[in-house]
Amino acid sequence: MQDMPPSPRLALACFLALIFAASLSGADLGEFSRATDVGEPKRGGAAVFDTAQARYRVTGGGKNMWFTNDALHFVWKQVSGDVTLSADITFEGKGLDPHRKACLLVRQSLDSDSAYADAALHGDGLTSLQYRETTGAMTREIQSAVKGPTRLRLEKRGRYVSMSIARNGGELEPAGGSFRLELDEPFYVGLGVCAHNDDAPETAVFSKVELTVNPPPNPTPRLLSTLETVVIASKDRRVVWWTTNKIEAPNWSPDGVSLLFNGQGRIHRIPVAGGEPQPIATGFAVRCNSDHGISPDGTQLVISDQSQGDRRSRIYTLPIAGGVPKLVTQQAPSYWHGWSPDGKTLAYSAERNGEFDIYTTPVGGGRETRLTTSRGLDDGPDYSPDGQFIYFNSERSDGMQVWRIDADGSNPTQITRDEASNWFPHPSPDGKWLLILTYAREVTGHPENKDVSLRLLDLATGRIEVLATLFGGQGTINVPCWSPDSKRVAFVSYQTR
Repeated sequence: MQDMPPSPRLALACFLALIFAASLSGADLGEFSRATDVGEPKRGGAAVFDTAQARYRVTGGGKNMWFTNDALHFVWKQVSGDVTLSADITFEGKGLDPHRKACLLVRQSLDSDSAYADAALHGDGLTSLQYRETTGAMTREIQSAVKGPTRLRLEKRGRYVSMSIARNGGELEPAGGSFRLELDEPFYVGLGVCAHNDDAPETAVFSKVELTVNPPPNPTPRLLSTLETVVIASKDRRVVWWTTNKIEAPNWSPDGVSLLFNGQGRIHRIPVAGGEPQPIATGFAVRCNSDHGISPDGTQLVISDQSQGDRRSRIYTLPIAGGVPKLVTQQAPSYWHGWSPDGKTLAYSAERNGEFDIYTTPVGGGRETRLTTSRGLDDGPDYSPDGQFIYFNSERSDGMQVWRIDADGSNPTQITRDEASNWFPHPSPDGKWLLILTYAREVTGHPENKDVSLRLLDLATGRIEVLATLFGGQGTINVPCWSPDSKRVAFVSYQTR
C-alpha cells in the first residue's frame, strides 16, 4: 500500500524542530547574536536568517505580550546607547488569532516581566508602540492611526522611545507619540514574534532589517506635535493626528465627536476618530493662543487672542461654527480658562498692576471680579462640574501647587502638597478626578519641551496616579480637555527629531 504523506501539523512540527536546533547551534543570525524564548511559551520558537535574501524568518508561540508578562520568541543582541531598528514585516499565512504580533523590540532583560518597548504589527493590521516602564509594571500602548503599514522603525534616543511607519512601500514617517523609558546599559534589541495562542505558533518574516547603534544626531531637528487621547481605565493612548507645526491645547466637544486645538494663530477642528483638521473662521482674530474653549451647551467658542495693536491677549466669544468675535474683556492681558456650568460666567487669569490673579466676568462682558489677592502667580482656573468650586494653580505656598476656592473666591484650600510643580487642574465632568500637568520641582513657569507627566487626583481619596509620561508642557493641556463621558482625556505631546 502506498505511504500516506505526513500531516501538515507533523510537517510543521518537524520543521520547527529543525530550525530551533539550528538556532541553538550558533547558526548565523545576521545582525543578531542569539534567539531565545522569553516567558516559557508552550511550544518553543525558532529563527532562521536567509543570508541570500537577507531576511529573518521568526516563529514564536506564547499567549501574549501584555499586562505584566510576555511570552515570545526573541532574536537579539545587547547594545548600549541610542538605537534605531527598522524592518519590513509580513506574516506567513492567515493565522489563528488577529492579535498575533511581530515586533521590533528593546528590552532590559530576557525575563518575562522586563521593562521593554516595541513597535508591534498585529495580525489584523493594528500597529502600536507598546511599553512596560518598569519591571513587573502593566503594559501600555500608543496606537497608531494607520493600520497595516509595510515597514516599521523603533527608535530609542536618550530616555524617549518612538515609532515610525511606512505605508504601501512609501517612506518612513512618524507614527506620532513617544514615551519615557529608562533602560540600564547594556540592554537587548531585536525581533520578536508572539502567537497570542500558546497552542499554535505563528511565523513572521523581517526583511530589509537595519540596525543602527548610536546614530548621529539629526543636523536639522524638527518639532513634531502629536494630538492624542488616553483612556483613563487602561492608560492606553491613541494618536489622532500629528504635524510638524506647533499645535496646542485640545478641547473636547460636548457631543464627544470633535477636538479643537490652536495652531499658527488659528483654531482648528478635527474628528476624534482622526482625519484632517479644518480651521474655524475667527474673523480678525488670527493670533489665538492656547487659552480657548467651548460653552457647556456647545453653541459658543471662547478664544484668547492677541491680534490687536498692543499684541496683548484679550478674551472674545463667537459662534461655535465660526463668526465675528465679540470682545469680553477690555483689559489685557487676559487668558481664558474656565466656563461656569450654567453658561453665564467666564473664569480667567489676568495680569493687573504686575500681579497675576484669578478673575471672573459675565459671558456677555461687563465688570470683572477679582477672586484671588495673594502675591505671586495664580493661573489656570477651571470650574467643578457642579459650579461650586474653581480649581487653579498657585505659587502662594511652597512651589506651584493646586488650590481650590469657592466660586465667589472664598475659602482657599490647598489640594496638592508634593515635591512637584503642578499646573492646569481640570476636573472631570463626573466630578471624580482632577487632571494635572506635572513638572519637576525645579522647573519654573510652564515652559515647553520638558519632561512632564499627566497625573490624576482622585477627589474622593486624594490619591494621585500617573496617567502618562511625555515630552511636553506648554500646550499639552492648558484648557479643559476631558471627554464628556469622563473616560478619556485629550492632550498634545511633542518630539524633537
